[in-house]
Amino acid sequence: STRNCACKMSQLPLKSPLASPVSEGTNSRVESLDNLSMDSFWLEVENIKQSAEAEQEECSLTDVKTQEEGEAEAEWLQDAGLSDLLGDGASENDNIVLLSTLTRTQAAAVQRRLDTYSRSRRRKNKHPVRDVRDIFGVVSSEETAAEKKESSPDQLWHNLRASNVQRKTQDYSCTVRNPGKEEMFNMDVAYSEQAAVLLKGSFLSESRRLKDGNTLTKFKIPKGRLGVTRIGDLSAQDMKKIPTLALIELTALCDVLGFELKRNKASKLKTTEKRLFGVPLNTLLENDQKLLPNTKVPLLLQALLSCLEKRGLETEGILRVSGSQTRIKSLEQKLERDFYTGLFRWDEVHQNDVSGLLKRFIRELPAPLLTAEYLPAFAAVQNIPDLKQRLQALNLLILILPEPNRNTLKALLEFLSKVVARENNNKMNLWNVSTVMAPNLFMHKGLPNKIPEGKEKQLAEGAADVVRMMIHYQDLLWTVSSFLVAQVRKLNESNSKKYQFCDKRIKNLLRKIHADKDKVEKNQAEPSKIVKVHASLLLKDSLEVHLNNATRVVDVLKQFQKNLCQNGWNIVNTVNLLKCNNSMECTNLLLYEVGGNIGEHCLDPDTYLLDLYHINPHAEWIIKQNPAYPRMF
Repeated sequence: STRNCACKMSQLPLKSPLASPVSEGTNSRVESLDNLSMDSFWLEVENIKQSAEAEQEECSLTDVKTQEEGEAEAEWLQDAGLSDLLGDGASENDNIVLLSTLTRTQAAAVQRRLDTYSRSRRRKNKHPVRDVRDIFGVVSSEETAAEKKESSPDQLWHNLRASNVQRKTQDYSCTVRNPGKEEMFNMDVAYSEQAAVLLKGSFLSESRRLKDGNTLTKFKIPKGRLGVTRIGDLSAQDMKKIPTLALIELTALCDVLGFELKRNKASKLKTTEKRLFGVPLNTLLENDQKLLPNTKVPLLLQALLSCLEKRGLETEGILRVSGSQTRIKSLEQKLERDFYTGLFRWDEVHQNDVSGLLKRFIRELPAPLLTAEYLPAFAAVQNIPDLKQRLQALNLLILILPEPNRNTLKALLEFLSKVVARENNNKMNLWNVSTVMAPNLFMHKGLPNKIPEGKEKQLAEGAADVVRMMIHYQDLLWTVSSFLVAQVRKLNESNSKKYQFCDKRIKNLLRKIHADKDKVEKNQAEPSKIVKVHASLLLKDSLEVHLNNATRVVDVLKQFQKNLCQNGWNIVNTVNLLKCNNSMECTNLLLYEVGGNIGEHCLDPDTYLLDLYHINPHAEWIIKQNPAYPRMF
């Protein structure tokens, strides 16, 4: 039935160098899934097919066109914020600033795309694109010859592996395997750099077999001195830089692992007269924000999830047992008419029909929730043999998603976690939920890609496993890696300094970077520092804090609360701000780092502030009330 269905899943073909090891790793995981039923997956596929045939729906998205050679590279460079490299005289400063923040593997990924684009332009007899070396400065002919030799694929990766193996081993402590124990998930070092070190090690031969949901490997993000940054901790301005950096890093990781990162190029969406179902996420949110400002997840989805959480979590077979297609269609029409008027009666709807509406809402989006561009990449994660590296790729893909898609996906995954938590009552374990939801996320009527003969089972199990990872590891996946935050800081520093580049501009840039590094190292020698912490929205006074190597954010918040409760500080509002309850709870207060080389950054309670001061000495520190708690003034 799946072979005849108009909705097909995308897959990412492997490149030849590592095709054999990856294939073996995939097969081993597929074999381990033989004991896990896929009946729910195929039943869901059949339901989707019958629903589409009954309504004779047309594709909302035109078929994806095959890109000519060089087009994909040009689009990649544009999405990576490097479009100026394609011209022959445009402004270069922004590109140079971005390039100066890249790791060796990331820079190699950029160079490979530029080389491919250059070759395609020459074959088309068009004006040749500039070499990235022309931007970084003129080199001698001998150096150029040597670089050309080093830029060959074999020599490039030989040099890359050799240089990375020589790095300090403690930087890659996360690569040590401890079967059956909690493992560290290192986010301080770029994933592609970690993978390059493992290229000659146990990575290719090691393939972790999938297990049931209760025994999945546990990962822990080691908290460095600067703490952990979650999605939402950074300002919108800084978060706009993250997708570009994540795309470059994902591409570098795929290059090291031997995968070709292919992306779909979606055409323009067709307009619809509907107000809820089949409406783009951006349009939904624009309409919802007129009613409720700052809405980040469509109100309809919130209502569906809320209804299911109140009355459906205990229902046996929830999500798996399909409601009546006739009733679901009728409910959709009522929602289109009455949802925004508040006249729709949720208490009169059966739980299974609500779950059917939820899945229909996801399927009816004009573009897949995982986006048409990156759906093949999400599906291809299954082909990475190492679990940790699959999660690294997923983490980067989550960061690349547009904000509306990412927020909507998170709301969905949080609900699915609640379903799994009630497994004893609803009989829906992690694998059951994953197999039911995978077709709704990975099959889309606007992307009719053909599945190779005999690959249906492998692709179906792989898609379900990707959904399982997103549900089980969502806290890890919604984390912004420390190395990406560090690159954002570098971008902000460079943009604020506005370097004036000349013929030797890259050498001057490097000299300046080393000079700044020396200043940081000098500052790090300071054993202590006295700083002021502001709370202008809460108090008229500021808090003077003496920092030492042991001072953390949580210590400052406790000191602030102690002074507030005991010393009678001049509170802006006379209403009690905090409920002390004879304790020193400060969970409703947050400390933000504002300015300097960051826009605004909500700090981890375990951040060591003296270390942060050395990295960003020009920032202000401001205490604010946690938006997750009700305002008390």
